[in-house]
Amino acid sequence: MKLSTILKQPSAFLPVGMSLAALVTLLVALAMGGGGAPETDEGAAAHIWQLLMGGQTPIVAFFAIKWLPRTPRQALKVLALQAGAGLAALAPVYFLHL
Repeated sequence: MKLSTILKQPSAFLPVGMSLAALVTLLVALAMGGGGAPETDEGAAAHIWQLLMGGQTPIVAFFAIKWLPRTPRQALKVLALQAGAGLAALAPVYFLHL
């Protein structure tokens, strides 16, 4: 099975899209002046980011359970893509101490 065929599965592309949406949420919040002084509440952007990042965990687990036994090489490539997108969304939080 080709990698492009697996990437068309929702369990393959949804976590990547969710990570990118989380990254965009952070960038928009920072551009609008958020993330400066400490607040009592984290704000809507932080809550949206947390929901997007946490919500992809069961989707990634489902993908791994379904596709790793069938096509291990292609599934590992997709899992690496998903992990890279997740790390890209985590990077601003880590480096900017948000």
